[in-house]
Parts: sequence; C-alpha cells; structure tokens
Amino acid sequence: MNESRVIKKYPNRRLYDTVESRYITLADIRRLVMDKIDFVVIDKKTQEDITRSILLQVIAEQEHVGEPLMSQDFLSQVIRSYGGAMQSFVGSYLEQSLKLLATQQPQMRDHMRGVMGEDAYDTIATMTQRNLERWRSAQDEIFKAMSGNTTASAGTRSRERDGDGGEEPRENQL
Repeated sequence: MNESRVIKKYPNRRLYDTVESRYITLADIRRLVMDKIDFVVIDKKTQEDITRSILLQVIAEQEHVGEPLMSQDFLSQVIRSYGGAMQSFVGSYLEQSLKLLATQQPQMRDHMRGVMGEDAYDTIATMTQRNLERWRSAQDEIFKAMSGNTTASAGTRSRERDGDGGEEPRENQL
C-alpha cells in the first residue's frame, strides 16, 4: 500500500509538498482531494497532524466562492452538535449521508441520460424529497435522543419554519 503524500506546514504558514518539492496553496490541496490523492499535512514545528484543520480551511475558502454549499442554519446545527452525547453519531451520520449521495450520483447520471424533459425534473425532485424526509427523520431522532420529549417537536418547529409542516412547494424541492 502506498504511503500518504506528506505536506509540511512551516511556521510562516506556507505549505510544502515533499513529493513535488515545491510550495503549494490551498487550491493545490483542493486538487489533491479532487484527484483522490492520499496526503497528510504535518506541522513542521510540532510534528502534529493538522490535515483536518487544513481541509477545513479549504472548505471555508470554497464557501466564499460562488454559491455556498452549507447554509447558516446547517452550520449552526453542526456547531450545536459538538460536545453533546450524540456528537460522534452526528459526524458518522453526515459522513454516511455524503457517501450515500456519492453512490447515488452515477445512478442519477445514468438515469438522466435515458430521460428527457419533465421526467428528469420529476426524478430529481422525488430523490430530493426522499433525502429531505430521511434527513428530517434522522434529525428528529437525534433531538429526541439528546433531550427527551422536550424537543420531540423540534422537527415540527423546523417544518413550521419551512411552511405549513406539509410538503414543500415544488419550486423549493431542488
């Protein structure tokens, strides 16, 4: 098995790719991720693995460019998840959700190739609605487990905030 590529972060905040023998940027780190190249970022001074910290910087940079992926409400929910009994569950749930989405993407693309016009929109809308329902169900379970019956209505409050608690209007499904 290949070892991970080592990126060193120097005290001057510069990142050095030991394979390419050159300084790199966060954009280069993003390219490594997109190309599925295994790497680890080591703080040169402390020898600490700071890969997660650097990946969070890449995410923060991406959130400032174009249309953000994560809403303010989502980020607030993530922050509230830290320190609670369900912290590891929430992290695991989010990771598994993204893996599921990644496995569904090729299926969606294949299906879209064979579908024309309005059917394509309906397929996406149906999948989006199912995923939203799964997310709300899991969120309700998390709230119930974290604080008993007092927040069992948290999902209801969330749905009330989105509208009447029923199905979302069609234009908001995508």
